[in-house]
Amino acid sequence: MSAAPLLLTGAAGFIGAATARHLLQAGRHVVGVDDLNDAYSPLLKRHRLRRLESFPSFEFHRLDIAEPGRLEPLFRARRFAAVLNLAARAGVRMSLEDPFGYLRTNTLGVLHLLDLMVRHGVGKLVLASTSSLYAGEPIPFVESSPSNGPLTPYAATKKGAEALAHAYQYMHGLDVTVLRYFTVFGPAGRPDMSLFRFIRQIDEGRPVEILGDGNQSRDLTYIDDAARGTLAALVPLGGYHLINIGGGRVPLPLHTLVALIEERLGRKAVVRHLPPHPLDLRTARADIRLADRLLDWRPRVQIEEGVRRTVDWHVENREWLRRVPL
Repeated sequence: MSAAPLLLTGAAGFIGAATARHLLQAGRHVVGVDDLNDAYSPLLKRHRLRRLESFPSFEFHRLDIAEPGRLEPLFRARRFAAVLNLAARAGVRMSLEDPFGYLRTNTLGVLHLLDLMVRHGVGKLVLASTSSLYAGEPIPFVESSPSNGPLTPYAATKKGAEALAHAYQYMHGLDVTVLRYFTVFGPAGRPDMSLFRFIRQIDEGRPVEILGDGNQSRDLTYIDDAARGTLAALVPLGGYHLINIGGGRVPLPLHTLVALIEERLGRKAVVRHLPPHPLDLRTARADIRLADRLLDWRPRVQIEEGVRRTVDWHVENREWLRRVPL
């Protein structure tokens, strides 16, 4: 890879901050962009940023990728080796409440970045996408599935971003790698995700609310594995590639996840079952053979170890985490 700087959007986000940290530890110059919005608590975003700001080769700009005029000076001032677009409004249910906000960031923001890349001669894009696009497809989910029927605004805006990246690749010869992440978890994760909520609720003796019977399952991907996959995607592949980044294991039921947290915290959960959400997938599992073949990537961290690390991080940070709304 070139020694030129990398532009990484969503630098204060969960996957973005972890990816930036791995790049900085590898000696890369990272120009990070994030608007630090309040889609979830900025306390978590600033916690992640503080770790990055200890690296002299990290440069941060508080900018919104949906405002191209704000990004233009960054492209004029330096020649980026690549753009890693990890900025996004994430989460299926929140997209039902703010579909226009999701469209603005997840689709229009990507269009602005693509336009700037072409005008300033940046040839490589790594684009974050989602396994939510596989809803209704056979298990395990494979990249060659049609995925043309998104069921939520979140998935639809991500599909729009993929389509725009495909068009720009075709028109301008960009090297585009799209990563479809599967339920990324770990320390400093998003508070709307199950693991964060479950740990907090069990630790505080509050009821754990599970939508459905608890047998719904997910293909969990530890955050450092997701970050390594994102770095691996910087390799020149040419053309347009969709690649799954997931655990590739037998999906873990939610009730088993709760049991792992109970064991590590040494506390029993009070589980309250609520009606299932109609948009929740019953199960998900990634076919990760393409990531292995093209990126020489496969997950390293077992789910049990990842949960242990996440619970320990929560315990170490529980005082300020109480101020993070669930």
